[in-house]
Amino acid sequence: MKEWLKISILLSVFGFFRENRPSEPYGIEFMTGPWKNLTLEGITREAMPIGTYSHLSQLIIIFLITDYFKYKPLIVLSGLSGVVIWAVLTWTKTLFGIQIFQLFYGTYLATEVAYITYIYAKVDKKYYPKVTSHTRAALLIGKLVASISAQILIYFEWMNYMELNYITLASQSIATIWAIFLPNVTKTIYFHREKSLSNESKESEYGNSININNMASSTDNIIQSKNEENPFKLIYTHFKNAYTNRYVIQWSIWYAIVLCGYLQVTAYIQTLWKEIEKDLPIIWNGIVEAIFTFSGAICALSAGYLHAGRLSNTSSLLFLSVLSICNGCVILFTTLQHNLYFSYGGYAIFGAIYAFSITVASSEVAKHLEEDSFGLVFGVNTFIGLVIQTILTVLVVDGSVILLDIFGQYFVYSGYFITVGVSFCLFILFETCVAR
Repeated sequence: MKEWLKISILLSVFGFFRENRPSEPYGIEFMTGPWKNLTLEGITREAMPIGTYSHLSQLIIIFLITDYFKYKPLIVLSGLSGVVIWAVLTWTKTLFGIQIFQLFYGTYLATEVAYITYIYAKVDKKYYPKVTSHTRAALLIGKLVASISAQILIYFEWMNYMELNYITLASQSIATIWAIFLPNVTKTIYFHREKSLSNESKESEYGNSININNMASSTDNIIQSKNEENPFKLIYTHFKNAYTNRYVIQWSIWYAIVLCGYLQVTAYIQTLWKEIEKDLPIIWNGIVEAIFTFSGAICALSAGYLHAGRLSNTSSLLFLSVLSICNGCVILFTTLQHNLYFSYGGYAIFGAIYAFSITVASSEVAKHLEEDSFGLVFGVNTFIGLVIQTILTVLVVDGSVILLDIFGQYFVYSGYFITVGVSFCLFILFETCVAR
């Protein structure tokens, strides 16, 4: 077996077990059930915002130390944090325990960057498309297996919500043990780069015939080499080159804003479902999450084929702005109906549209980058998205500014997506008029 394929499979196995969390579609049902007896309002306002704040506070730090510690220790930390999370969630009986769970959940989410970027440090660039598809597919399959198995186990009453946590905990434990045996990384993007010889050194191997142009070129290479030896200067150079490109800025703003809305909608969707139907005989959260994941994967795949350079930058941005308005309308409609099955359907449509949009945005950002700095830009854009999410959480969720019930919160989220879409449409119109 080829080395790149072996490494890809090893990492994909970790990704599968990490995403195999059958207890997640029923988290709110479990915490408000007889095992915990916690109130919906207490979970929503006093515990869940901690996960957002924790994720935000750790993301940039973890991104930097991931590169410094060569990825693998952070992948192990990701698995360990998953073990801690579901151990605490399974056996704690207090709201404080749920708050601890949310604190470590921030670590769990932040360390995902190590999984995403590890493979690029271990294989040659020509294999990037293949290994990316493998690792992303592993996450998808893990989530699909978890959602479908959870629905089957609950529907046939083979397990209850509490017992689903045992499967999740076991899966996180397997992922952690598996991560320990992943191959070590020897070089990274910033802190452990391969040192290359300057042109001056190469010339000296073949003689001392150096003209003025060669000396100038050699001097430039020496300066560049020195900058590359300093990881913080290299990070600054990549950051500067990326965020002085107007197209990268445009698409990064879009990426961050839409990511924020997605995180907020998906984080509290079970709370909305619980409020719509408090005593439903059978809960279909598992199959809905499976449809959400599968439809998102299909739309993400189609984005690569349907978009793939066929539209101009302006046309792409305009198209996604319209999709954002559509997503806002879907959220608004399903919230107004107070019907669980409408909400299920709207959630699946929302996920499909988001997957298409974020795939296009990611490819547009990557297309306009000059260096191998997508990991840095991805981290910064995600950080900005989390900053916006934190502001939105403070404003509408934890009640410190505005006290809204869950339906009021989703009215805000629908308005958020509609406002984003309309704002970008107006921006494109203004930009087109100025250009003409």
